[in-house]
Amino acid sequence: MDLISEIVARAKANPQRIVLPEGTEERTLKAADQLLRDGIAKLIILGNPAEIMNLAGQWGLTNIGKATIIDPENCPKREEYAQLLCELRKKKGMTIEEARKLTLDPLYLGCLMVKSGDAEGQLAGARNTTGNVLRPALQIIKTLPGITTVSGTMLLITKHKELGKNGVLVMSDVAVTPAPTAEQLAQIAVCTEHTAKSVVGIEEPKVAMLSFSTKGSAEHELVDKVIEATRLAKEMNPAMKVDGEMQADAALVPFIGASKAPGSEVAGYANVLIVPNLEVGNIGYKLAQRLGDMEAVGPILQGMAQPVNDLSRGCSIDDVYNMVAITANQAIAGNKQ
Repeated sequence: MDLISEIVARAKANPQRIVLPEGTEERTLKAADQLLRDGIAKLIILGNPAEIMNLAGQWGLTNIGKATIIDPENCPKREEYAQLLCELRKKKGMTIEEARKLTLDPLYLGCLMVKSGDAEGQLAGARNTTGNVLRPALQIIKTLPGITTVSGTMLLITKHKELGKNGVLVMSDVAVTPAPTAEQLAQIAVCTEHTAKSVVGIEEPKVAMLSFSTKGSAEHELVDKVIEATRLAKEMNPAMKVDGEMQADAALVPFIGASKAPGSEVAGYANVLIVPNLEVGNIGYKLAQRLGDMEAVGPILQGMAQPVNDLSRGCSIDDVYNMVAITANQAIAGNKQ
């Protein structure tokens, strides 16, 4: 069974309530129909019920009626959600009138449902920008205790089974923080290690903190930042197998790792790659995808107290389907903590 099939199977075995705020978006609704058919999640679709069912009829979608469809304008718990939002944002000066208005926004309403325990996760972004998806999530759901940085992980899947975990590598940050500090890099490493366990199923992640230097082969303030981030990550999670600073070849190729970083339990066998900044992450995964013929799945947002994920506006139906399953896996792992 390949990785995506494993992720889907875990979601199906323990269906979670996942909110889809973009209820009239074509790819989202078509993916929802397949997800409901396959029993992967208990979907909550936001939008006008008549419009959603009309679109379902036009597109030949026969399973949408299995979802819980909620119209933001007629949501039975709208006032309760507005009171919660007002309480969460009162220090920022939010009034109850402003909160009531924001509950009409499906992205806010979905996050309020997750925060209230009425859903386990949310997926959006087929129609909205990353900023629009993240803003209510950060205001309402917020980040995990001890974490201030949200980051994006990409799953890279290659035919070369000797790399990573049977050909699967986990790379961060590829989506959110342009120039992380050493402390932020450490947080990204800790969150990515958790994603490797909860989504990919890697029992013992081996985390490489990447740089253009391996163990002092170059001196630069950028190298110093990665060294400090490695130290901080070990402090945050002493049980985590993490090492750096390390070049990519030293992280991935056993004989190079043994030569450049002798004695390292990560060098040569890394399955989690932490890049030093967003430029490296974004360029790196796209080069791997286009030149290395790797499949790229994600990005998976991490660091949030509860799962919220962001789709690319260029996503496919399969992307929506897979990301719902991934969001469900994150929720299942969170429920076990």
